[in-house]
Amino acid sequence: MSKNRLWETFHSLTAIDSPSLGERRLCDFLKKQLSELGIACYEDSAGEIIGGSCGNLYGFLPGDFGDAILLSAHMDTVEPSHGKKATLQANGIITSESDTVLGADDAAGITVILEAIRRLNESGVSHRPVELIFPVAEETFGLGSAVADYSRFRSKEAYVLDLSGQIGEAANTAPTLTAFTIAIHGKAAHAGFAPQEGIHAIAAAAKAIARIPMGEIKPGLCCNIGTVIGGRAKNIIPEDCRVTGEIRSLSHDDATALWEDIKAAFIEEAAAIGAVAEISEDVALTAYETSLNSLTVRRFKKACAAAGIACNIHSTMGGSDNNNFALHGIEGLVLACSMHDVHSVGEFCDLNELEECAQLVTHLITGG
Repeated sequence: MSKNRLWETFHSLTAIDSPSLGERRLCDFLKKQLSELGIACYEDSAGEIIGGSCGNLYGFLPGDFGDAILLSAHMDTVEPSHGKKATLQANGIITSESDTVLGADDAAGITVILEAIRRLNESGVSHRPVELIFPVAEETFGLGSAVADYSRFRSKEAYVLDLSGQIGEAANTAPTLTAFTIAIHGKAAHAGFAPQEGIHAIAAAAKAIARIPMGEIKPGLCCNIGTVIGGRAKNIIPEDCRVTGEIRSLSHDDATALWEDIKAAFIEEAAAIGAVAEISEDVALTAYETSLNSLTVRRFKKACAAAGIACNIHSTMGGSDNNNFALHGIEGLVLACSMHDVHSVGEFCDLNELEECAQLVTHLITGG
C-alpha cells in the first residue's frame, strides 16, 4: 500500500513540467497536497525577485515536543524536461519514458517528505514540529533559497533531500562555487598585411590559461575553464576573447586565494601585450561544514539506526539549498533520496529506496 502511494505521488510530480523559473504548476499542486494534509502554506516573493513564475513554498506542522526541524526539497528540474513521463519497471526501478530527464532530482525528495507527513497523520504518533520549504530555482545555483524569507524560519536544524547515493548517505560539507567571466580586449588588424598593428586577445588569454592549474588541484579544490570564444575571421588578429570557468572548493579561503591568482594571471598577460582584461565573478554558493559532533548529525545517525539503514556521512562537491540555509545559521545535512544519474536522460529512481527514505525521514521527525 505505501509503495503504491509513493509511486502515485512520484508519478504525479514528475508529470508536471517544472523547469527552473517555471515551477508555477508544481507549486499549485503542492499547495493542494499540503492543504489536504492540514498544513497551511505560504508562498514568498522569490519569483518576483529572480524573474520566475512562483516563489518558494513554506509549510508548518505543529508538533508535540522539542524544537522544529526543517525538511526541504526543491521544485525545479534541469532540462530537457518538457513532457516528462515516469515508467515503473517490475523490479521497482523508475525511469523516464522519453528523451527527457526523469525529474527524480528533486521529485524523489518531495515524494518522501509528503509520504512522511501522511504517515504521521495516519499513525497519530507524537512528533517534533516540522517546517517545510520547497524552494524554486535550486538548479540555477540556489537562486530561490538565496532570496528566501528567512524571517519566517523557526528551525535551526535542516535535512535537505537532494543527494545522489544510497539511502543513509548524507553530505555534511559542500563547496564554494565561484563562476567567472574574463574578457580580453586587444586590437584587430590584418594578419597578413599589418600584424604588427594588432593586439592578439586570444594569445594573451592562452598564456593566462596556461598559468592556471586545472582539474583537481588538491582534494576539495577544483578549477575548470569551460569556454574560450574569440576572433572574427582566420585572417584577422582577434581583438576580443571571452573566457568562462568555475572554481569549486570545500574551503572558501582556498577558493578566494585561487581566484586572486587567476585574476592576476589574466591582468598580467593582457597588460604584457597592451590589452585590457575585464573581469567579473559570481560567488554562487559559499562552502559550509556541519560538524560530525552536531545535534543534526547525531539525530541523523540515530534515525538511521532506528530504520536499520547504514549511515555514511561525507563531503560533496555539489551545491544545494543547504549552502544558503547554512549562511543563515541553520545547521544541516543533505540526504540521499533515490536520485541516480541525475542531470541526464538516463536518470532513474528506485521505489524500494523511496520506501527506505520515507521510513528514515519519519524516524527523524518522531525521534527524540
